[in-house]
Amino acid sequence: MIRSVRRALAALAILLTGALALSGCLYSQIPPRAEGGVSTPRPVDGIDEELVPFYGQQVQWSDNGAGMLTATVKAPLDWNDPAKGELELAVVRQPATGGASQGSLLTNPGGPGGSGYDFIEQSVDFAVSETLQEKYDIVGFDPRGVGRSTAVTCLDADAMMQYLYALPSHPRGTAEWEAEGAADNKRFADACEANSGGILPYITTDQAARDLDLLRAVLGDEKLTYLGYSYGTFLGATYAKLYPENVGRLVLDGAIDPSVSGTDVGVTQGVGFEAALRTYMQACLDGAADQGGGCPFSGTVDQAMGDLSALLASVDRSPLPSPDGRQLGADTLLTGIIAALYAPENWVYLTDAFTLALQGDPSTAFMLADFYNGVEDGQFSDNSAEAFNAYNCMDYPVDESQEAQDAATARLQAEAPTIAPYWDGPGICEVWPHEPTGVREKIAAEGADPIVVIGTTGDPATPYEWAVSLADQLSSGVLMTFEGEGHTAYNGQSACVDNAVDAYFIDGTVPEDGLTCQP
Repeated sequence: MIRSVRRALAALAILLTGALALSGCLYSQIPPRAEGGVSTPRPVDGIDEELVPFYGQQVQWSDNGAGMLTATVKAPLDWNDPAKGELELAVVRQPATGGASQGSLLTNPGGPGGSGYDFIEQSVDFAVSETLQEKYDIVGFDPRGVGRSTAVTCLDADAMMQYLYALPSHPRGTAEWEAEGAADNKRFADACEANSGGILPYITTDQAARDLDLLRAVLGDEKLTYLGYSYGTFLGATYAKLYPENVGRLVLDGAIDPSVSGTDVGVTQGVGFEAALRTYMQACLDGAADQGGGCPFSGTVDQAMGDLSALLASVDRSPLPSPDGRQLGADTLLTGIIAALYAPENWVYLTDAFTLALQGDPSTAFMLADFYNGVEDGQFSDNSAEAFNAYNCMDYPVDESQEAQDAATARLQAEAPTIAPYWDGPGICEVWPHEPTGVREKIAAEGADPIVVIGTTGDPATPYEWAVSLADQLSSGVLMTFEGEGHTAYNGQSACVDNAVDAYFIDGTVPEDGLTCQP
C-alpha cells in the first residue's frame, strides 16, 4: 500500500473500550427466543441452496456465568464459493434486561480488528445505554479474523513486540531506513500467511458484512438493527450496500467515507490528529489538561507545537530508555500521542507523558502506546494489530498515481507539520501476500430504511467531513452533528445525541436530518 497509509490507517485501530479504560414492538414476527439453549433461525426461503446449512443452523447458547449467553456460529470461509470450507464466529448476547425484547441489537466497536465480543461482555454499559439494554438483546461478535472467531495469527509475543517497538538502525528517511522497514514488514506479512490457516484472502469487510447478515438471520431477526462505531460504520454501510432490503434501524457513529482512497485517508487523518493536538495544546496552556501539575509547554499554541516538534526530534535522535529494556523513539511517542487524542478525558495522560518525557522518563508514553497496541504486562491481550492489517490490506486498493501521492504528502506537510515527519514510512500492504479485493466507492443502498450517520466536529480519527459525505451518499442517510471533541458521540457525550439515537432504535423516530447537538 502507499507509504502514507501506514500510520494513518493504524489510527482506526483504537477501540472505544480502550478509551473508556483510560478515562409498540418493532419485531412482532420474531420467533420466541430462549434465555439459553437454542435460538430459532428465520425461515430460509429464498436463500441459495448452498447457503441453507449456514442460514438454517440453530445457535446453541451457553451461560457465561455473568448474565450473558455465548455461542459459536459457522460461516462460509468464502461467501463467493461456500464449498471451500467454513470458519467460526464468536458471539455474546445480553438478553433484554426489561424482559420482553424488541429483537437483537448488533454492535461493532471499530478497528478493523476490534473485539465486539469483549466490547459487550466487558463494557456493555459503555457500548449502549441502559435504555437500549432494557429493550433489546445486545449482541457483540468477533468478526472473521478477530479474537475468539477464526483468527488471523502472525508473530509470537516477543516478535510482535520487536515489530512494533524496535528502533530503526538507520537514520529516518534514508534508503537503508526504507529497506529495513520493508524487510520488517515482509517478515510480518509472511508470518501472517504461514500461521493463519489460509484465511487471509477472505478477511475483508465485504465478507464480514455477509457474516453480519448470517448473524441477523440465525438470531431470528427479520431485519438488521445495528450500532457501529468508527470502522463499524464502514461495515454497516457495506451491509446496507449488499442487503438494503434487510436494513432495519442502523446508526453509524464516527463515520468512514467508503469512497475515500487510502492516500486520502492517510492525509485526512494526519491533518485531523494535528488539529486535535493543537486543541489539546490550547487546553494544556490554559491549565485544563492536567491534574494540577501544570503544562510542560508555554507561550502560544504555535510556540508550544514547536517545542513538541523539538521533543519528537530529540527522542528520534536519542531514544529514552525504559526499565523494561525498551527505548522510546519518535514513532512510539507519536503512537502514545494518538492514543490519548481519542478522548478529551485522556488529555491529562498526555500532559503527564510530555512532562515526564521532557525529564527523560518514558513511562507514561509507553503506557499510552501499550494501550494502543493492546499490550498488558508485556503480553498482547488480543490480535487486533494483526487483524487490522489483514483487513486494511485487502480492503484498500493501491491505485493512486505518483502525482496523487506527492500532492497528498505536500498537503500533510503543510497542514500537519508536527506529525508529518513521523507519519510516513514503508507500508505493510506493499508486501501483503494477497492482492486487495476491496473497492473504494460511494454507497447509496437504494431502498434501505433510514440510516442515521453521526459525525463529531472535532473527531481526529474519523473527521466530520466523512460523516457528511456518507450521509449524503446514502439514499436514506440522516446526518446528526455533535459539536465537540473526541472520537464518536453516542452514549455519554451528549444527552441530545443519546436521546435521538435511543428514540430511533426504540420507537423508530427518525432524527431530523441535520440535527446538531452540543455536549
